[in-house]
Amino acid sequence: MIPVIRQIVSASVLRTGIGFSWTSTCSCSTKTTIKAPKASRQWQVKEMKHGQPTHSSHPHLIQEGELLPGIKQDEFRERRFRLMEGIHRHASKHDHSMKHHLVVIPSASKVYMTEKIPYVFRQNTDFLYLSGCLEPDSALVLTGLRGDDHVSTLFVRKRDTHSELWDGPRTAVEVAPSLFGVDQALPLTELELFITSFTRERQNFILWYDFMHPFQPDVHRILREFLGDTWSKMWESPKPFIHRLRLYKSPAEVVLMKASCRIASDAIASTIASSYPGITEHQLFARVDYECRMRGAEYLAYPPVVAGGDRANIIHYINNNQVVSDNEMVLMDAGCEYHGYSSDITRTWPVSGKFSQPQRDLYEAVLSVQTDLIRLCASLPTLDSLFHSMCSLLGQRLQELGVLSSRSTEDELSRAAYSFCPHHVSHYLGMDVHDTALIPRSIPLEPGMIITVEPGIYVNPLNKLAPPQYHGLGVRIEDDVLITASGPVVLTAGCPKQIDDIEKLISNAHSMDL
Repeated sequence: MIPVIRQIVSASVLRTGIGFSWTSTCSCSTKTTIKAPKASRQWQVKEMKHGQPTHSSHPHLIQEGELLPGIKQDEFRERRFRLMEGIHRHASKHDHSMKHHLVVIPSASKVYMTEKIPYVFRQNTDFLYLSGCLEPDSALVLTGLRGDDHVSTLFVRKRDTHSELWDGPRTAVEVAPSLFGVDQALPLTELELFITSFTRERQNFILWYDFMHPFQPDVHRILREFLGDTWSKMWESPKPFIHRLRLYKSPAEVVLMKASCRIASDAIASTIASSYPGITEHQLFARVDYECRMRGAEYLAYPPVVAGGDRANIIHYINNNQVVSDNEMVLMDAGCEYHGYSSDITRTWPVSGKFSQPQRDLYEAVLSVQTDLIRLCASLPTLDSLFHSMCSLLGQRLQELGVLSSRSTEDELSRAAYSFCPHHVSHYLGMDVHDTALIPRSIPLEPGMIITVEPGIYVNPLNKLAPPQYHGLGVRIEDDVLITASGPVVLTAGCPKQIDDIEKLISNAHSMDL
């Protein structure tokens, strides 16, 4: 998915120095995968007595000891501990070391498209990362001075026979502590009383809550009323601390990311093979969605771009409702979400199965730049540095093609290249497609991070620099890359991108149809 060019000022992140790296045990092998489970007669369908899948109700998804697929309950405890440790270190640097901390992370609420018809529910990522709870209208509250003495309280919905008849079971308050590994659980209706009691007993405290991006109306109302009109109480957002933790993927998260990338890679390869002149963008959309789901993904990670012909020059084209003609290429930007972890891939190919010479010229230029950029990741640059390298490399390739003047200086080439690729070349990737948005692109890469690398060339006919044979062509190639101590690992290597591999894939599929 295309990264916009932005510079986020995140003073809290930069001054805390918090974070943790799992790189000592982080696997660099691309062979580690999770395969979509096959049906087994030995598994019996059991009554679901919680508000989300568990090992007893879904043994084909969740192993014993896991709270979510692939992630054990202990890892969620460790995340909460590290969050409170980071907050404590930050407070100590600002002479607030003796203050108690009240951290409130709300879940998402259901959103309805009309009347009682809901949109697909997606949990607040920060809440899910810290709690493992998939249920709406909940809240996680952490209280204490330090990581090792904090108390975790999960607020959940009360059981309601009528609501559960329509929407399914809820996790009861009394069983929530054992399921989620928290210290205690209370009904969400008691959150206001809990906060009032906490503040009455502890006058010296800091509230950590993201007022700028409220997720749940009821929780937001309670906390606004608590602050009152004066806004004189001390408060700060915990999001920079959470994003710093999420930036580094644990070994369990790397396994899930590899699986998500493998599923999306195979799905896009199947979609490429199924294409032919006259196919519609909608059919290609449906095919990649189907292939991802059949391989175990819950859904696509974002509305995909399926852009035939000159529509590839519309960076976020998602209408996906045109016919792709014989002489046109398709630019597909798609990924899937697998047990909470997202992949993000872009491939460009001719539906006829053969690249024309102008298409081949631009494609080879983009592929060459991407290859160089992935290699550069071994030196642990910043994402902004990677972007500047992309502009320089693209300028050189366009000059070699005769698109840009041979007399242009390096600076002129870089500036001109930006007119052909007006987006950033990378973003962080993880639970969200544009992951950890509060982490600036100006920090050096470190082992445990996962990023995208996605250069492109888009030739708008209005661009006076471009020769006519390239007008209307758009090419982007995007892969997902794990940063390790021994070098970058391309998690989406299973999705073909060499010209010979793409042409052979389509040719073989067409010959089988004859």
